[in-house]
Amino acid sequence: MPNINETLGGYSDLFMLLAAMVYAVAFICFAIDLAKSSQTIRELESNLVKEEQEELALVGATRSTRGSSASAGASALDSTSDVLVGDSMDYTESTPKRRFANIAIMLTILAAAIHVFAVVSRGIAAARVPWGNMYEFLTTGASIVAVVYLVALRKKDLRFMGAFVIGLVTLMLCAATMGFPTPVAHLIPALQSPWLVIHVSIAVLSSALFTISFAMSALQLVQHYRQKNLIAGKADKLPFLRLVPSAAALENAAYRINTVSFVMWTFTVMAGAIWAEAAWGRYWGWDVKEVWSFVIWTVYAGYLHARATRGWTGVRSAWLSIIGYACLVFNFTVVNLYFNGLHSYAGI
Repeated sequence: MPNINETLGGYSDLFMLLAAMVYAVAFICFAIDLAKSSQTIRELESNLVKEEQEELALVGATRSTRGSSASAGASALDSTSDVLVGDSMDYTESTPKRRFANIAIMLTILAAAIHVFAVVSRGIAAARVPWGNMYEFLTTGASIVAVVYLVALRKKDLRFMGAFVIGLVTLMLCAATMGFPTPVAHLIPALQSPWLVIHVSIAVLSSALFTISFAMSALQLVQHYRQKNLIAGKADKLPFLRLVPSAAALENAAYRINTVSFVMWTFTVMAGAIWAEAAWGRYWGWDVKEVWSFVIWTVYAGYLHARATRGWTGVRSAWLSIIGYACLVFNFTVVNLYFNGLHSYAGI
């Protein structure tokens, strides 16, 4: 059995703490960007009005038409008073630079690089895959959340989700480093199997994607109730949400992510059953961990079925997604910590 590199393991722990601190600063910058949303919104609206006026000028508007340009600009201002980003999550081409959001993105890239290094060095120090306990599962999952978010940023302007996603990543790292600190060590015999790589890696990835869809579903609920209040003629108490896509766009994005995550979770349960047969001689034994893995599968299956065939959209869809994620969190924390079973070795 390879020797444990405790020195490298110690450096991994330090870099994990450093990543958590950089993520925390990035979260603060994202939060400041949202707090400065009023100024950003004014700049967006001003740019939209200018674009409207330039378009009118380019088509050779007459003097009378130019006289109505101001009213056209005003109508553009009114039409964008609620939503400044389309359902495709694309902003106007003249979007302000949003300095704090851009600083937050750079910090997130730095934190993710440190984070990935810490995860990889943990694996090298232990001479195995770095997801053999709760600390490693959580830190690896958090790194995937951050990397997926950064990759998605290259396709769509998802800066509006920064505070929510990076806030969750920061929380996950704090929980790992402070709640489940675990020294580098060899795996116990029950975990020394090729199925650890297959089963747990897919579980980590699907859990990370469920985390992102949870953030979207939670944001969808807030946006829905804001839009409902605006229709009722009430004051806009959350103006920063004008930089966020509509509740319907967030719901559609969360649904697509949950569809992919559900397929991965299905494979996780199947791979776990095959591993259980190899380790304990049976595919399914109603162990508490197995039961809750099935509960998670059932909730998300119900979510996908209800939305696709029963028309459960909007608030009900969001709540089902959130309940599914709550079951995932319960399975990882409470079940691992307080329920005895054949999977107890997967705890701290």
